[in-house]
Amino acid sequence: VIVGQHTGLPFPALDEIVIEGECPPPSVERREEGPFGEWTGYYAGGKQLEPVVKVKALYHRNNPILAGVPPLKPPLHNFGAPILSAPVLWDDLENAGIGGIKGVWQLEAGGSRMLTVISIKQAYIGHAKQAGLVAAGGHGAGYMGRYVIVVDDDIDPTDIHDVFWAVCTRSDPAGSIDIIRDCWGTRLDPMVSPEKRARKDYSHSVAIINACKPFAW
Repeated sequence: VIVGQHTGLPFPALDEIVIEGECPPPSVERREEGPFGEWTGYYAGGKQLEPVVKVKALYHRNNPILAGVPPLKPPLHNFGAPILSAPVLWDDLENAGIGGIKGVWQLEAGGSRMLTVISIKQAYIGHAKQAGLVAAGGHGAGYMGRYVIVVDDDIDPTDIHDVFWAVCTRSDPAGSIDIIRDCWGTRLDPMVSPEKRARKDYSHSVAIINACKPFAW
């Protein structure tokens, strides 16, 4: 580690970039910010007062690698987000007793958050539904999740063409899709209506799509 010259705090010497500074309490100082584009590919709102960071020093390696979530129309090539969230989702599933998990991913077309895919080796009737419900309500995929797709273990959850081939050939819309309402949302959601936004109700629905071969067959 090296020691920050202003704060005296240690941080890893091989960090790509470190910003050192101070954050005054929001009651002392806030400044107007925005509007900014967001990871959804849309603006999330207008100007508003936000906390301030007073930067004292900037440390970085030569040609640092900066991973981020650019506010662009997806796909973002945002490899960082699912690398962080997919393991949390896998833990959610295993901690709930869901076995047979072969892969999980959050596809870039959904901003690496709104479109979750779980690949399982089915072991019993209802296995796929269980996995989808746990994912929709868990921490790894619950926040701003819009669609959870459960596929068999012969499908690559990182390949959107593979996934939607399974959706088109192994699901029937009338019986393979469940809608869960009042789920964990955010003001960044472009589909929150003006009426809900006014009362700060950012809840939304999630579709769970069972795109697995029918186990009973």
